[in-house]
Amino acid sequence: MKIGIDCRSMLNLRGGELAGVGHYTYYLVKNLLKIDQENQYVLFVDHKFSSESDFANDNCKIVKFPFYEYKKYLPVAYSQMLITSFLNREKLDLFHSPANIVPLFYSRPSVVTIHDLAIYRFPEFFPRSFLSRQAFSTKILVPKTLIKAKKIIAVSKNTKKDIIENFGIPEDKINVVYEGFDSAGKNLAVGANFKNVSDKYGIGDKYFLFVGTIEPRKNLIRLIHAFRNLMMVYDSPARGCQLILAGNRGWYDEEVFESIATANASILAKDNRRSGKERRRGLDIRPEESRQKDGERRKDVERRKNDPIKYIGYITDEEKFALMANAVSFVFPSLYEGFGLPILEAMSVGTPVITSNGSSLCELADSSCGHLVDPSSEADIANAMQTVLTDEGHCESCKKVCLQKTEQFSWEKCANETLEVYMAALKK
Repeated sequence: MKIGIDCRSMLNLRGGELAGVGHYTYYLVKNLLKIDQENQYVLFVDHKFSSESDFANDNCKIVKFPFYEYKKYLPVAYSQMLITSFLNREKLDLFHSPANIVPLFYSRPSVVTIHDLAIYRFPEFFPRSFLSRQAFSTKILVPKTLIKAKKIIAVSKNTKKDIIENFGIPEDKINVVYEGFDSAGKNLAVGANFKNVSDKYGIGDKYFLFVGTIEPRKNLIRLIHAFRNLMMVYDSPARGCQLILAGNRGWYDEEVFESIATANASILAKDNRRSGKERRRGLDIRPEESRQKDGERRKDVERRKNDPIKYIGYITDEEKFALMANAVSFVFPSLYEGFGLPILEAMSVGTPVITSNGSSLCELADSSCGHLVDPSSEADIANAMQTVLTDEGHCESCKKVCLQKTEQFSWEKCANETLEVYMAALKK
């Protein structure tokens, strides 16, 4: 059997361009090639792809779309026709799209993976400009893909439920195949020097950690308020504790930074403190003695180490796992996730998690490895944080369960179950 896989989401792997769908595609393909020597695989990649050696195998062929670098100059429909034509040249028995969409005019047997339907479930989380750019995809490409695909892979039970509810797809057409987990993070956490990382970002010994894009669906404003409320309680167990937020900036993030500045001012009981908006606009209402300092963004060990709530921006994998391994708890109260890989990453280094009791997150974690909270309740989030700080016995038992739980999510298992979906698709 000749199986084609759309690998355009994988770019310069060694340059760090491996996230989201690219991460899923990379590890899925690596493990398919590892377990399956009978079928032939054709990997369709972007013209910038430069990691052919990662997939050197007798039963693997890598094909670059010759026109793909000019895609921004092509009308969408024409681009779809060119991609279809190029796929048809390979005379595939089955084509797998790991990223929601099969080319519009491609009619041979296909499988598609759906990661989440946040854009359908919560359009208010996205800017209008983004929704406008995605309109052709969301209104035409994705619905048509789901209808014509022989099989649909959903990365969680919640995503399967959303596909059925939003598009009326028959349940037996959808297979739940959980993403895998790369356990290399355990070694990164052990090998990293936590002191170097904590000094670099001004982080103390006791902290809660969040890692993810700064955007509305991550529910960060409620998390910030919950932490502030816990810190303001008389004789709070969180005294001396920090909340560390790491990750790239997304959209609609201004209010998050306003909340950080306001919460820090409340916790530290400081007046005349610049808000995030004032800082970015260059406004300065601080007293003269405060303005004498070189600036609020000081370097290395001086970087606002006393701030209870800190946003530290993008961090490397080594830094991420070092911070995860030493955190009191990993906090991820997202309102919606298709899978929730950060939860597994934190659990893999034995760190208790606090996460939402909705969407797919409760499929990955339960009360035995942390706390499930109502993401709409600041009080619920604060109570979970307080329990983590005060119930040492539960935290110790959580660590053991966390390590066992992540063993259920392997890329080899994901590849085996995906291969079964391929076989089932060709029998239809």
